[in-house]
Amino acid sequence: MIILATAALAVAATASPAVKGAAVPQWQDCGDGLQCAKLSVPVDWARPHGPRTEIDLARMPAQDPQHSHGFLVVNTGAASTVQGVRAQPEGVSELTRWFDVVLIEPRGVGERGSAAAVQCAVAQPDPLRLVLARGRAGWRAYARDNAAYDRSCRAAAGPAYDGLTSWQVAHDLDALRAELGEPRLRYFGSSYGAVYGQAYMELFPHRVGRMYLEGGPDHTEPDLAQRLTAQARAAERQLFSFRDWCRRHLGCPLADADAVQVYDALTRRTPLHAGPGRTVSARRLAAAVHAGLAPGRWPELARALSEAREGDATKLAAMPSEAKESDAIKLAAMASEARVGDATKLAAMASEVRVGEAVKVSAVSAPATVSGAMLCHDFMPAVPGYRHFLAMETRLREVAPRVGWVSGRYEVAQCLGMPRKGAPSWPPHVPAPRHGPTVLVGIGRLDTGARPVADIPGAVVLSHGDGRDAYLLQGVGRLRATCLRTHVHDYLVNGTLPQEGADCPGELTAGMYS
Repeated sequence: MIILATAALAVAATASPAVKGAAVPQWQDCGDGLQCAKLSVPVDWARPHGPRTEIDLARMPAQDPQHSHGFLVVNTGAASTVQGVRAQPEGVSELTRWFDVVLIEPRGVGERGSAAAVQCAVAQPDPLRLVLARGRAGWRAYARDNAAYDRSCRAAAGPAYDGLTSWQVAHDLDALRAELGEPRLRYFGSSYGAVYGQAYMELFPHRVGRMYLEGGPDHTEPDLAQRLTAQARAAERQLFSFRDWCRRHLGCPLADADAVQVYDALTRRTPLHAGPGRTVSARRLAAAVHAGLAPGRWPELARALSEAREGDATKLAAMPSEAKESDAIKLAAMASEARVGDATKLAAMASEVRVGEAVKVSAVSAPATVSGAMLCHDFMPAVPGYRHFLAMETRLREVAPRVGWVSGRYEVAQCLGMPRKGAPSWPPHVPAPRHGPTVLVGIGRLDTGARPVADIPGAVVLSHGDGRDAYLLQGVGRLRATCLRTHVHDYLVNGTLPQEGADCPGELTAGMYS
């Protein structure tokens, strides 16, 4: 872990017109080398004098304050960016070589115990329930529970709940930009953080500075059936990518076999024995392999398939639920123990979690939060009824018969049962600029849901062979001088964009079993 300076740096005087309705953040040391603050903003930026809410911020000061290039605002797309960076600072800490890094939370999310963090009384149901549900009763039960989650979040958030949209977050970003004294927003957004960056580009094109956006979810296709088909095909392709990776690595337990053929054989053998009194159905098997297709879980998936082939599907049975209690979560807990003097577990596990999704540590640390509602407020389609979805799923099974079809239920599960009030807020109700600023967009070939660059005006693509959050995960894995990170740093620091057609190898997956 890099030890960061904690001396307070004076916030520069506002060099551009202040955003009406925002309040200047006051930085205070808050542990782990961070300085924290609150940003007070309107609940609804269309009514700047109406009710207000707070946004949690944290700052990682530049290693050399005298030579800092200024502020770089970061949102990692995790449920809580600040909590995630506390647990695994290596994902972004290298950026403090050049910048004062300011972490910003989306509305309703924040540090544990923060008044800015809305705590819903009812947790969002596990989407695995919908994947495994066979009949209408299971579908309706899931919808009822998701609706209860939505109602509890609305009760906890009050009038701020409808403001949980990327449109409002973009205004919050502009408020922060002005209060930091920056004429243009310099921004790093990964996963859902990339959505906030694009919303900012839509609303404030003339205030966009250098931006790196990676792995933003693709919701450019308004037709839900076509979007689900694209996701299903992408997941099916990932199964074959996993097979090819396993063949190339001598340490892979399935290196002597075709992983796809192993899966097909296991499907024919279902139900599989998974310990005393427990079996794995064909549907759970598909969900298990689908969960294991995140590149960071490939070694785990290979071991689980190998053991299932030998007659024990215990690990396979646990994989879908363990996607919520992944190595990232375990690593975060161990990192917390290490901070108070016990690094034993962390040292023992470090090599195993080298490429785990360690920046997503807060995704299950506080399951009853409003983070699950943001996507539905932004992109929520008209969720199909049960019979209509079954017809769509039949088509998904035709184009992605092994595991890709599972994507449909996971996608629909996010918003099923939530009332749809008017049109989704995305894109913002303003036209995109024809000649927007040039930004750098990273898209991984193993990212099954990344947003196409053609939809982002003024974007230059940097293709790479890893999955979502590759930059952050390479930092967690202490892979410093990678092709991807070198290009990102050169752009953010010097403004140098990669040449057209630039392509980086899969440096995370290459290191597994090496």
